[in-house]
Amino acid sequence: MSGRAQLMWDEAVTGYDFGPDHPMDPVRLALTRRLVDAFGLDREVDVVSAKPAGESTLRLVHREDYIDAVKAASADPGAADTAYGLGTADDPAFAGMHEVSALIAGQSVGAAEAVWRGEALHAVNFAGGLHHAMPGGASGFCIYNDASLAIARLLELGAERIAYVDVDVHHGDGVQAAFWEDPRVLTISLHEHPRTLFPQTGWPEETGAEGPAEGSAVNVALPAGTGDAGWLRAFHAVVPELIADFRPQVLVTQHGADTHFEDPLAHLAVSLDAQRAVQVACHDLAHEYADGKWVALGGGGYAVVEVVPRSWTHLVAIAAGRAVEPTAVIPEGWRQEVFARTRQLAPARMTDGRWPVAYADWESGYDPADRLDQAVIAARKAVFPLRGLLA
Repeated sequence: MSGRAQLMWDEAVTGYDFGPDHPMDPVRLALTRRLVDAFGLDREVDVVSAKPAGESTLRLVHREDYIDAVKAASADPGAADTAYGLGTADDPAFAGMHEVSALIAGQSVGAAEAVWRGEALHAVNFAGGLHHAMPGGASGFCIYNDASLAIARLLELGAERIAYVDVDVHHGDGVQAAFWEDPRVLTISLHEHPRTLFPQTGWPEETGAEGPAEGSAVNVALPAGTGDAGWLRAFHAVVPELIADFRPQVLVTQHGADTHFEDPLAHLAVSLDAQRAVQVACHDLAHEYADGKWVALGGGGYAVVEVVPRSWTHLVAIAAGRAVEPTAVIPEGWRQEVFARTRQLAPARMTDGRWPVAYADWESGYDPADRLDQAVIAARKAVFPLRGLLA
């Protein structure tokens, strides 16, 4: 197995562009790629461009009629069929939509293949993590569900236990739905409570289909306003114990940066320092329980200058084994490029100055009256007994 990480990248992924008024501005991908380069991380990873996902691969998750609808909308955006979630405010149709969505999916599938085959220990596709797309429809800025496709490809290659951990502020509903009946896939999502945020799913009671898959879906629904200490407390109170029990052969993680306190579309209050801490924790869990096999994806994140490039550059650096220090000064050349592209002032340092982030371990006790602890208790009580663990 190669000890090097792969960074999946094709400049054409920046063509995933819903238009100038849409919050998912592809500049966030371009700026992340440039910041990775500015820190010299290109020398520490193998930069690889995988081929687009073909129709047979897309059909591992998506229905044929939906793929056909995406192709039709891609060729003629004005004729997009809204019954498939296309041509809507969240998912406007645009020319070439099928091609670039398949390209992004192909990078995640390629990452999974490289890790499974031992061509890379870790692989990162920060353009991926489009976790809302459903088998038969677009949703939440997502056309094809690359995370689900990567997992489905791993199953096709012979994997029997895959863990998926999603720390995007929004529930990883599309991935949960894709594997709702499959006990080979453990999906864990930490997200803002569905009462206050799209997609209004991800309740603790959603635990997988009755039968062998019951207990294979885990949802930690966090109260709006949750900050660093609560977010890390919830993660460590739920995720490591489940991963230790499940012993996945591959760990797939989704690192949406929209948990950040500056994100305009959600209501958590997490810093870059805490995001970096969870990235480190996921890396460590992969090594402890999955022989290091780790596929890391991007996701949401709509503070496209202030947050996303820094968060995902940390992710690439951690995967590469060359972590960027939280206090690192951002290279001036990148800051100048940010201003030239966006007319916004770029941040000066790589985190929010909160490192190391402190939190209270679950083992030290909990408060049943605390809203954060209530969220953790609800998740543990819903799932842990189904998996033979103490809630």
